[in-house]
Amino acid sequence: MMEEVGKRVQWVYQSGGDITELAKRYDEWAQHYDKDITEHFGYELPARVAKLATKYITNREHRILDAGSGTGLVGQLLSNLGFNNIIGIDLSLGMLAEAEKKKVYTALYQRILGEHLGFDTHLFDAVVCVGTLTIGHAPSSSLEELIRVTKSNGYIIFTMRKDVYENHGFKEKQDDLTKCGSWQAVEVTEDFLSLPKGEPDSYSRIYVYRVL
Repeated sequence: MMEEVGKRVQWVYQSGGDITELAKRYDEWAQHYDKDITEHFGYELPARVAKLATKYITNREHRILDAGSGTGLVGQLLSNLGFNNIIGIDLSLGMLAEAEKKKVYTALYQRILGEHLGFDTHLFDAVVCVGTLTIGHAPSSSLEELIRVTKSNGYIIFTMRKDVYENHGFKEKQDDLTKCGSWQAVEVTEDFLSLPKGEPDSYSRIYVYRVL
């Protein structure tokens, strides 16, 4: 079973950076996603982000954007913690359909990170982005749009693998956005195993920025 799940994950990540193909593959994976990623991989990111969010998003009524919501794993956890105004976006309609079943989102939209998101400027009090800023998914330019839709003094909390940060333009982009006064880093976690069961060598960290 683990070998089958591993092949399914590799198939999704081998879409070659074609967003249309990536969406189709996530559509097909959607019904298996939660079981695959939690039971077989021991997915750590949603729980860690939800816990950290409570440190910075102190008002449970605040409007939160779940950018790359997938099937709604982090949205479910945030809802369990009392947050009740969560809007989710994802490129996959299949994943959004699974998220809708959890009944924790105020609204769900098909959107692509790296493109204009179609939201008003300064609409959200906070943004969470879990497992989406990675190879072949969302580019470093996505961060500018997430800043645009976040209120001043709002927080953007996102996860990233160390190798993606260092080798795919994110380090430079994050530094540039700091230098130009768009945001300020307030916390970066230590590296930790994000998929301890399935990928024992895959380390991630969580970044927290405050929009200026």
